[in-house]
Amino acid sequence: MRIVISKTAEELGRKAASDAAKAINQAIDEKGSARILLSTGASQFTTIEALLEEDIAWSKVEMFHLDEYVGLDETHKASFRKYLKERFTSLIDIKKAHFVNGEGDINKNISMLTEAIRKEPIDVALIGIGENAHIAFNDPPANFDTKDAYIVVELDDTCKMQQVGEGWFETIDDVPKKAITMTVHQIMQSKKIISCVPYKQKAKAVKDTIENDVTNMIPATMLKKHGDWTLYLDEDSASLLSDEDRELYS
Repeated sequence: MRIVISKTAEELGRKAASDAAKAINQAIDEKGSARILLSTGASQFTTIEALLEEDIAWSKVEMFHLDEYVGLDETHKASFRKYLKERFTSLIDIKKAHFVNGEGDINKNISMLTEAIRKEPIDVALIGIGENAHIAFNDPPANFDTKDAYIVVELDDTCKMQQVGEGWFETIDDVPKKAITMTVHQIMQSKKIISCVPYKQKAKAVKDTIENDVTNMIPATMLKKHGDWTLYLDEDSASLLSDEDRELYS
């Protein structure tokens, strides 16, 4: 585990993107292709923008993403498929993109995603942390036991309010009650995990993640068990960390 603290979200994005690009290019050099996992949400804006500026042979990269609301049309501004298509895949010549689809036959959609993601390991996973310390839509108490790749979950109110606060929905009642999410187990199978977590709203989740033992009530604590996890923070999201923790993990 390593923590990198930047002054701003923009600097955070550049550093995290550079780290991710090195790992992606290394995978391409070693085996001719790379597989990546992307998060969405407002906290990922600067990293995704910076990643697009990196020198990467995108035609050799396969992308997966983490989650999607059940029953939400792709044209809705909160759709994560829409988010990634507009901000990422439409801007590059990517080899293939696998999107989580929360419409139609959910079981069939999950089955297809599971088959695809388990063909080969993910080389680089960009995994955000929510205000309730969720990873993907694994809200507390997260299911740490399932070995499925994707599951349907009920969203908790803290998660819903984060979506409202970021401007994706007008009210908490507008947020879908369920979502498809990649499981904690599947996320942990990634070779390298990079977490980009800027902004003051995430400071408590960051503090709780670092200061507590692994618990499904703070889902992001599981990331501390990964052999190659780097947490990128800005001064705002790191503001509640002790000097000791800053020194210990730098």
